[in-house]
Amino acid sequence: MRRAKIDRTTAETKITVEIDLDGTGAYDNQTGVGFFDHMLDQLSRHALIDMTVRCDGDTHIDDHHSVEDVGIALGQALTQTLGDKRGIRRYGACLLPMDDALVRAALDLSGRPFLVWNVEMPTAKIGSFDTELVREFFQALSTHGGITLHVDALHGINSHHIAEAAFKAVARALRDAVETDPRKSDAVPSTKGSL
Repeated sequence: MRRAKIDRTTAETKITVEIDLDGTGAYDNQTGVGFFDHMLDQLSRHALIDMTVRCDGDTHIDDHHSVEDVGIALGQALTQTLGDKRGIRRYGACLLPMDDALVRAALDLSGRPFLVWNVEMPTAKIGSFDTELVREFFQALSTHGGITLHVDALHGINSHHIAEAAFKAVARALRDAVETDPRKSDAVPSTKGSL
């Protein structure tokens, strides 16, 4: 079973993340940051990863620590769940339209974290949510999940649509990458023999 549970407690946040890579996209995410919950729901649903997130963070300061630390814990859960990555497809990519927004995501579960982020948000806020936190989440996820991740917004005039398209595009790419390769289900997808 490709499941993991991560508990992470600091002076700024207390987080529990549970995931099942072979789920149906069921989710129950409660971080205290409404827009972020909506984005995590999209990530779960479109990656077909069952996800439960609980975060008690210092949102009286701002949402930064909660968003970043959930990214850290989710990346750690992915790392734990994938193990030696035997049998996975490893790579995934998606070109995702959402109304005015068009976002491309490509990723490699290489164990070598790197984020390329070519996404500009037209506004500093989506409601009360700081749009710069979208990048912070994906930076934490890629770093702690060992993911090489490229995200490019090719079009977009609405910050909500751009952010949501980014989460959905990454979700679809992640769905492809974590799936079992029926032709090589017993092999690590690397000529080096390990990732």
